Amino acid sequence: MFNYGYFSFDSKEALLEKAAEYWNPGKTKFWQDAGTPMVIDRREGYLLYDMSGKRLIDLHLNGGTYNFGHRHPELVETLKSGLDYFDMGNHWFPSVARAAFAEKLVKTAPHMKYAIFGSGGAEAVEIALKTARYATQRRKIVSIIKGYHGHSGLSVATGDDRFSKIFLSDRPDEFIHVPFNDADALEQVLRQGDIAAFIIETIPATYGFPMPHDGYLQRCQDLCRKYGAKFISDEVQTGLMRTGVMWGWQGYGLKPDIFVTGKGLGGGIYPISACMVTEECGGWLHVDGAAHISTSGGSELGCLVGHHVLEMLERPEVISNTAFVAEYFAQSMREMMDRHSDIFVGVRQRGVVLGLEFDHPEGAVAVSRALYENGVWAIFSSLDKRILQFKPGVLLDVDLCQEIMDRFDAAMPRARQLLKSARRAA
Repeated sequence: MFNYGYFSFDSKEALLEKAAEYWNPGKTKFWQDAGTPMVIDRREGYLLYDMSGKRLIDLHLNGGTYNFGHRHPELVETLKSGLDYFDMGNHWFPSVARAAFAEKLVKTAPHMKYAIFGSGGAEAVEIALKTARYATQRRKIVSIIKGYHGHSGLSVATGDDRFSKIFLSDRPDEFIHVPFNDADALEQVLRQGDIAAFIIETIPATYGFPMPHDGYLQRCQDLCRKYGAKFISDEVQTGLMRTGVMWGWQGYGLKPDIFVTGKGLGGGIYPISACMVTEECGGWLHVDGAAHISTSGGSELGCLVGHHVLEMLERPEVISNTAFVAEYFAQSMREMMDRHSDIFVGVRQRGVVLGLEFDHPEGAVAVSRALYENGVWAIFSSLDKRILQFKPGVLLDVDLCQEIMDRFDAAMPRARQLLKSARRAA
């Protein structure tokens, strides 16, 4: 019996049956078929425990949501103490929590002027796209092929067809896709003069973390300025020190007109996101401050947690540890690739953002399963299943880093076995 006080289940199998019946049959079946039927039970720091009791080191982090690990004591205490005074708040009125958090955010990117809050990354992207349309009085949005910026109405249309067509949200008349790392293709679209914005993740996560070529992002920004479009950086997965600096665009010498952040902004404790805009782009806030309304966006409790997240990320010891973790895995992955070069063929890395490349069309699916069986959870990229998304947290210590690599090494024979079976089946 698994008794959680509010609800109980006789077994993990009973829970999976309920999940398929009442929650999401597709997702439930997918993970069972993939050999990774995880149901997260207890969680602490960078460790997850399945309902079966299986211990896993979390290298998925839900896209960076758990940058500090799960249930970080400082963030838990911030939320608990905040409940003595605050609740979600009322989005209609000025708020001490929102004002303080907005100021904290703006000061991390001084060329920005306003922080506009949402409850998740997709909502922040919606705000960004609407803001660009207001600022330019144009409708069309450009994004990259195999990009991803969320699942809501406008944001899903910027992403890969896999996410948009199923909901009839692919709109070729308003949403245009160009190849990644091809600034000439972007210019060809921009020179038409009717584009409101180009939106791009600093390093496209769901595409498998392909790295931008030298000068590519700068040229994209320059082209947007040349043709009157707004340059939007999606920092939902690459912000908050994940690339070694607070915002990924800072490491490339950029100054976007708009950028969005989410996931780890709430520390995995309380959902919150933000769209950051310049004075020019934020003009609609003067014209009609209620043009965008979000009951949960900028919840006062979320603002408290987010404020503390930024304060933690600015600590010298956290900045130093992030650099240590990045270098540890850079060196370790080079050594690992030397040992397993028959299947492990590439590393894409910036900071603690890593994409590991395997030599089979679904190689990372097999490696993800092998790692799961060996006590490590890392997920494959949805849009390039050769690539394993390997996302260590910024507070990992050396012992856990070493354990990860030991378990990675131990998982490779099983990965080879799974890949051999996949090749036979093909």
